[in-house]
Amino acid sequence: MNTYPNITETKEQIKQLVAIPSPSGYTEKVIQHVDLFLRNLQVATRRNRKGGLIATLPGKNEKEHRMLTAHVDTLGAMVKEVKSNGRLRLDLIGGFKYNAIEGEYCEIHTSSGKVFTGTILMHQTSVHVYKNAGDAKRNQENMEVRIDARVENAEDIRELGIEVGDFVSFDPRVELTENGFIKSRHLDDKASVGILLQLIKRLKEENVTLPYTTHFLISNNEEIGYGGNSNIPPETVEYLAVDMGAMGDGQSTDEYTVSICVKDASDPYHYGLRKHLVELAESHDISYKLDIYPYYGSDASAAIRAGHDIVHGLIGPGIDSSHAYERTHETSLECTEQLLYYYVLSEMVKY
Repeated sequence: MNTYPNITETKEQIKQLVAIPSPSGYTEKVIQHVDLFLRNLQVATRRNRKGGLIATLPGKNEKEHRMLTAHVDTLGAMVKEVKSNGRLRLDLIGGFKYNAIEGEYCEIHTSSGKVFTGTILMHQTSVHVYKNAGDAKRNQENMEVRIDARVENAEDIRELGIEVGDFVSFDPRVELTENGFIKSRHLDDKASVGILLQLIKRLKEENVTLPYTTHFLISNNEEIGYGGNSNIPPETVEYLAVDMGAMGDGQSTDEYTVSICVKDASDPYHYGLRKHLVELAESHDISYKLDIYPYYGSDASAAIRAGHDIVHGLIGPGIDSSHAYERTHETSLECTEQLLYYYVLSEMVKY
């Protein structure tokens, strides 16, 4: 496999991305980060009304387009209740479980722009006080935020400027290991955003003219189901979501290859596009796995449900422990980046 992609740069880009708080609904800062990166490459960008970012690279064929998408929005929460005990009750953003964030550091982002740190804990955390500390359900009723400020009641909290509806983001705890692993929250889907940014940079550095005009949608509402279901130019034929590959029992996806999804909870992806991606991987010696993600939906499936007449696909790096403290390996990032490179240079299959 060609080793051109600078994997160190890709990992550094991912590290920067995961450090920017961006739960769905609170993505302006991370979109600005991506926009600045692309503008510095002299890539044309525009915003959609939902707050997402669309970058376009002109191609030889302007009548048939491609669109690739990855999302910068992440799981997170909002303040549901300012509690009388000086703590906060949460309402979750995105599909995950409370046990995945127990003990996690967080930030509360107030509407005035102030940020307060805290920790997400069970109300019954202390085993010296609560007999049921280990057995109590991890749910909205029992989980709360301990704010790093001297607060004893709801009035104290409100004096800080914290109120219902404030966004809460989770500490990514990103770490790059010497043997190539990257551990962090929000690799879903900032790993793929980092890959797309490096892909665009490579195409610009090589002064490549793509065979088809190609759009890159950096969506900001995927975790809540509708990041990529609009703003698809009518010329678009192929629409490829670049998102995480799901790992677990019964899955073939791993942390060392690119995962090509054949079906998820939205049913099969386009067979012809899937075969084309497999042929590209095999002809360029790129390690891949085919897989089904049973409890998963992508921006490509959202676009299909919205009624767009497109050929849709889904690939991505394999991510362990999705929607918790995630991990992948640089070889999976590299395989994904390489497959995308050869894909955007390839001729479309006639469907």
